[in-house]
Amino acid sequence: MIVCPNCNHSNPDGAQTCEACYTPLPATATCPNCGATVQTDASFCGQCGFNLKASRATEEIFAGNIGTDMGAEIPELETPEPLVEPQRLVISAQSGAETSSQSYLAETPTSQTESPESTQPDSAATSGSFKTQLQQQTIKLLHVQTNTSVELPQNLAVIHIGKPNDRVPPDIDVSGFPNSEIVSRIHADIHVEGDAYYIEDVGSSNGTYINRRPLQPGDRHRLRAGDRIALGKGDLVTFLFQIS
Repeated sequence: MIVCPNCNHSNPDGAQTCEACYTPLPATATCPNCGATVQTDASFCGQCGFNLKASRATEEIFAGNIGTDMGAEIPELETPEPLVEPQRLVISAQSGAETSSQSYLAETPTSQTESPESTQPDSAATSGSFKTQLQQQTIKLLHVQTNTSVELPQNLAVIHIGKPNDRVPPDIDVSGFPNSEIVSRIHADIHVEGDAYYIEDVGSSNGTYINRRPLQPGDRHRLRAGDRIALGKGDLVTFLFQIS
């Protein structure tokens, strides 16, 4: 069947004009692989996918239509020189070491030969795998009156601040600081939630002050670097919240 390029009407094989619109139909030929009818200008057979252009080129060569002299000598191709010099792989293992080192030595001309010291691998490369150290933040309370730093305990969700007692032992004991008598035994808590730190007064007698403002019992204040925490009135026991 020949499909009209103008109206897509299917015409019988051998037709030269479309039966529906009278448009001249393209010339057809037979696929040399499967025998199906194909257009003469087609590149591939629609039935079996055979490469019709390659087949036509082969036929033209043997028919002498493209001016190819079959008796002409074909010049030999020159082998190009390699762009990169070949390399020699040298693997050296150190006895008694946990890891072995590998060094790659390139073949170089004698005029550019380097000294033995230059071919030695870097000591850092043979010292084993590098360890990546993750820096962790250190949270501290700086006592203003004595310039003493108190590091907050790690891995605690709640850090109790106060003085020794039988009910809730303090994680940060302020009994050794001057004027600690104004600090309650159970004075304040610091809650750790991810990277955030919140301070809460838990019913102290003289209150907790953040940046010289009273913190109401039950309220929580998110601490930021530089916040001033006063335990009790008069700003006598004061800490600065620090992150380093």
